[in-house]
Amino acid sequence: MSASILSSVRGFVFDLDGCVWNGNTLNPGARETLAALDRAGRGLAFVSNNSRATGGELRERLHGLGVDVARHVLTPLEILGEVIRERFGPSRVLVIGSPDMAAVIARAGHELVDVKDYRAATVVAVGNDFDLSYERVTNAARAAARGAPLVTPNVDPRMPIEGGDFLPGSGATVAAIATAAGVRPIVVGKPEPPLFRMALERMALSPAAAAMVGDSVPSDIRGARAVGMVTVLYAPEEGTPAGEADLVVGSFAELARLAGVG
Repeated sequence: MSASILSSVRGFVFDLDGCVWNGNTLNPGARETLAALDRAGRGLAFVSNNSRATGGELRERLHGLGVDVARHVLTPLEILGEVIRERFGPSRVLVIGSPDMAAVIARAGHELVDVKDYRAATVVAVGNDFDLSYERVTNAARAAARGAPLVTPNVDPRMPIEGGDFLPGSGATVAAIATAAGVRPIVVGKPEPPLFRMALERMALSPAAAAMVGDSVPSDIRGARAVGMVTVLYAPEEGTPAGEADLVVGSFAELARLAGVG
């Protein structure tokens, strides 16, 4: 696909972790490029697989870093409780994850189950859990092995942070539980379609009129391609092949130039 396609794209959806920021640090040129796209009248949305924060919380974080053009910010927590309700009805949910994740599940009308009462769980929901223990992994796996569906915001193995380092992502925990239980997880976030479609709805754009910019081929590129969006792989490492993406950019400055705003 010609690089000039970005000059006619009417909106951009950006991944956050590893793309717009790493940890608490914006990637070089991100703030300037996002502001330039906004001034040019391009729609902007942000989609993160973060399992520990709502879109509102991440929007505040972006504003705190000077990205005041961030209005539409979505995470799997926006829809996690509703997906469980649609698939399984009001449920007794064993949550391995953050307090925010447990709260959105409870607000959706589900009953939260203590990890020691895993036999009572009808659904197991697993996200990034900074209080993870062997007991929590064991009991979640036992509940899933007993037939409770295993639901997760994402299966991303890593969370990029400052200095090129990373933390284990939800996918690492989910993999341990799913392997022990002998089941496959149900994924709510990227690369599944709902968050991409919600972002497009917020911008009032068709998939063909929008581009997804992200650093993950499995989550960002494959997910966006499946719904019909233009795909841009953000890859600061020189020489990264396009592979499954329509385009590769090595910097936000390059993205701005190709989009006709820099």
